[in-house]
Amino acid sequence: MCRNIKTLHNFKPPATDEEIRASALQFVRKLSGFARPSKVNEPAFQHAVDHVAEAARELLRSLVTNAPPRDRQIEAAKSRARAAERYGSPAGVRILE
Repeated sequence: MCRNIKTLHNFKPPATDEEIRASALQFVRKLSGFARPSKVNEPAFQHAVDHVAEAARELLRSLVTNAPPRDRQIEAAKSRARAAERYGSPAGVRILE
């Protein structure tokens, strides 16, 4: 899975339309191999993003869980800690020499 696609299910507050669309965009970019499609491919690319976003919205609306909603700040802190362990420095911090 593409590392830029984040889990959107079971968060409080729920995922926004912008987050769902951003995930759909990342998914279509991964599938197509285009970070930015050519003008001739742009309509097909945007059509795919629209359909994937709608499918994601439908999925998120229909999922059921008994687990308590996750806190975005706690999950972000866990992600930063994993990145720090993996890369040896805090995520997003560059050490310039």
